[in-house]
Amino acid sequence: MLKSWLLDSATARELGLVTTGHAHRGVSSSPSPGAYNLHMEAGEQTPAELMSDIKEGLYVTDLIGSGVNGVTGDYSRGAAGFWIENGQISYPVSEITIAGHLLPMFKSLTPANDLTFRYGVNAPTVRIEGLTIAGR
Repeated sequence: MLKSWLLDSATARELGLVTTGHAHRGVSSSPSPGAYNLHMEAGEQTPAELMSDIKEGLYVTDLIGSGVNGVTGDYSRGAAGFWIENGQISYPVSEITIAGHLLPMFKSLTPANDLTFRYGVNAPTVRIEGLTIAGR
């Protein structure tokens, strides 16, 4: 559900709205609207509680490359992290691929309670169901 626009000062003036403080710029460009000054609300469970019922899964710590098709919703990225067995982190893994589709990913997303504010875009640990994992 769309609740707000990302508006910098110039875009807000053009639309007759109030800025939301979401501006960014590159080294050789003027400011434009973008996903900065943004966060995902925290959930109620700890990351360990979110993992506790996972028989086999992946705790992703690094994503490699960009593999999101904004038209079709297909998602595929290189990843590294830790393998989960019976709710516990077991061993490190790298050079694997995770893949899925954005709509089911967003629907199954469950945030943990560990949100910290350090950057322009912040999110807690999240659990996402049903991704395909290859290369393990």
